[in-house]
Amino acid sequence: MKILVCIKQVPGTTAVEVDEKTGTLKREGVESKMNLFDLYAIEQALILKKQYGGTVDVITMGPDQARAVLMEALYMGADRGILISDRALAGADVLATSYTLAQGIQWSGEYDLILCGKQTTDGDTAQVGPETAEFLGMEHVSNVLKVLKVEEGSLEVLENQENEVRRLQLPLPCLLTMEKDANTPRLPSYKRKLEMGDRGVEVISLKDFKDKDTSHYGANGSPTRVERIFPPEKNTARQMYEGEPKDLAASLGQLLKERKFI
Repeated sequence: MKILVCIKQVPGTTAVEVDEKTGTLKREGVESKMNLFDLYAIEQALILKKQYGGTVDVITMGPDQARAVLMEALYMGADRGILISDRALAGADVLATSYTLAQGIQWSGEYDLILCGKQTTDGDTAQVGPETAEFLGMEHVSNVLKVLKVEEGSLEVLENQENEVRRLQLPLPCLLTMEKDANTPRLPSYKRKLEMGDRGVEVISLKDFKDKDTSHYGANGSPTRVERIFPPEKNTARQMYEGEPKDLAASLGQLLKERKFI
């Protein structure tokens, strides 16, 4: 079974400044980490590899520093890492990002199964996985809680809906986005780190894609634009009350009425 996992490097802190002109995060000098939901996708891929055999590749899009999350995945047990890195890809929205990933996946080869985290902790759109599947012409299911079994040409999963959990069967190849309750991700292996060093990552760019039209990538290929983005204002104002419980309750009730909460 040949499996690919799409991962992303995200800021490791919420204290990230925003460029108000471009509407993008200022990532320079900010500590980064693997996107939380991607860890569950990697773990699911490694579980399936153990059960059914095969290989696990990981792919990401970003600057050279994104190599770190690929190496983390390799130390966890993945076999191959692919980094898509090119200045022409900067400023991509979810559509351009999905198209870029689809091009990179097509370059990498054919896969039986592609796994993604449900969403990223910086964008929170939960759109890149399904959009990538659409560009690849693949069946896909989001919010997967568990892969129940894989049979010849198909697999069964539990999909988490808002009010129910559904059991679904879909044909291979397909793409799944994994929920955080799907499993417990393993830690990277120190032994594999010593054995591999910094080997195992291939770097590709726009010139390697079948579609080399720069108007389809990055800011040029993004149909959506952020008109304005800014960090929320912090309101530290507070009002203190002292007295007996009965008096405090009356004061709080009066305040809620004045502000029309009740």
